[in-house]
Amino acid sequence: MKFPWFDRIPGWLKNKYALTFIAFLIWMAFFDRNDFIVQYRYRSELNALEADKAYFTEQIAQNKRDMEELMSDPEHLEKYAREKYLMKKDNEDIFLIEKVEVQEED
Repeated sequence: MKFPWFDRIPGWLKNKYALTFIAFLIWMAFFDRNDFIVQYRYRSELNALEADKAYFTEQIAQNKRDMEELMSDPEHLEKYAREKYLMKKDNEDIFLIEKVEVQEED
């Protein structure tokens, strides 16, 4: 029995290897555990993690430079303690001045 619509199908679609390859591509693209959407999410997450790694690497280098500078100079250590941790000597008073931004209404 011959079907009339069978003659209208291109020859490459009648090839069992081409059909298997097309089915494989569709399966890998949409139904597999690691489809294109999941791969895109993984790539985005990897880029974000690499950016975080670069940021933290720079922060570690900055902290090492600060630590070496603080350990080598006692005057700088005292200045850092006063500014960062608000430490003071026994006969001193500390006054903190905070800037308050006023919002103007139109």
